[in-house]
Amino acid sequence: MNDRLRIALYQPDIAGNTGTILRFAACLDIGVDIIEPAGFPLSDRALKRAGMDYLEMAALSRHADWHAFEEWRKAHARRLVLLTTKATIAYTGFAFAAGDILLFGRESAGVTEEVHQAADARLTIPMRAGARSINVALSVAMVAGEALRQLG
Repeated sequence: MNDRLRIALYQPDIAGNTGTILRFAACLDIGVDIIEPAGFPLSDRALKRAGMDYLEMAALSRHADWHAFEEWRKAHARRLVLLTTKATIAYTGFAFAAGDILLFGRESAGVTEEVHQAADARLTIPMRAGARSINVALSVAMVAGEALRQLG
């Protein structure tokens, strides 16, 4: 697995989105960290259906909770880049670095204030006024694509 970039999902709610992200990451050789608890069983058929046969190719790491993930991240000295609608810096104006972890929150609630505070950078995807959010799987693809472009 290429370790230049990782995707982290904070307590994902929707199996289909997680499966799509795992398939995307497997195809681009990006590791994925799932910070539990998830809103569905990770063995759920919907997750397998969305990820298809790519799940076996995915470099998936599961973390029992936020604190376990943070211990792992700090031990590996990785920068945490949170994608949030509460940020003011556009992801396209940010300089990604090798080893970054792109963190995406729960579909239903985002991340907690504790997680916001732990992030080394907070980025947003600019949207038209009145729009609430973009599907998390699409957001992952957009931001990871830009990060990979920058990292070569």
